[in-house]
Amino acid sequence: MASIAFIGLGNMGNPMAANLVKAGHTVLGFDLITENLETATKNGVTVMASAAAAVKDAEVVITMLPAGKHVLSVYADIAPKAGKGALFIDSSTIDVESARKAHEIAAQHGLLSIDAPVSGGVGGAEAGTLTFMAGGSADAFAKASPILEPMAGRVVHCGDGGAGQAAKICNNMILGISMIAVGEAFVLAEKLGLSHQALFDVASTSSGQCWSLTSYCPVPGPVPASPANRDYKPGFAAGLMLKDLKLAQEAAQSAGAATPLGAEAAQLYTLFNAMGHEGTDFSGIINFLRGRQS
Repeated sequence: MASIAFIGLGNMGNPMAANLVKAGHTVLGFDLITENLETATKNGVTVMASAAAAVKDAEVVITMLPAGKHVLSVYADIAPKAGKGALFIDSSTIDVESARKAHEIAAQHGLLSIDAPVSGGVGGAEAGTLTFMAGGSADAFAKASPILEPMAGRVVHCGDGGAGQAAKICNNMILGISMIAVGEAFVLAEKLGLSHQALFDVASTSSGQCWSLTSYCPVPGPVPASPANRDYKPGFAAGLMLKDLKLAQEAAQSAGAATPLGAEAAQLYTLFNAMGHEGTDFSGIINFLRGRQS
């Protein structure tokens, strides 16, 4: 079992850290929010006074932070203080350029590192069924895999440093686009007098089948576990979807890739968020497509 420092104990970080504790690891945690630290303590995490204190004797350091600037700031602070041979795992969702810079910081201090953003939301974090998309060297990935397994349903090595972030933003661009498509189909079905269940029964077993329909259906009823059945409580918040769609557009512009549907999805989620729905599950955009203002 390993000694693991976990920096960033929010909605995702806390259940992830809890699963590491359940697996028998020693987890030393730090977060800037007192409430998050209280939850972590209840989950068996040993709370430390600072990020630097958490990483001092840790064999593995995991970060789950809001944006690239936070990751780079924390890496610059803790990499010089980490123990020799420590492995750094960043599970934040950030831009590819910042991910690569984080790898450079780790390498400058002789540390192995991977970028390993996740898919699966809070439910996946709690259940230990997250998909990790990892970027980094083969050696770093081999060392990271057994650490990630208690939190994961699947761990995929996507390539060198930054490849995990690239996979994450491409995946979530697909997700944002497909949820809008599914929402539009249900809105059209309503206008045509077709029941939700009838459309689901057809599309879920036909060429319209996709995860946004069969696992996360945006209308109540057909998929009982979907947020539509609990007034669109996330889940995966619309504000986070917009963040990922913006990252995808920044990457597309930098790489010279044409992503017209991704751009349109980003615009629609921008409008949805501007109406005050940042904390609504992203599948709730169906109500925006219906023309509802609240």
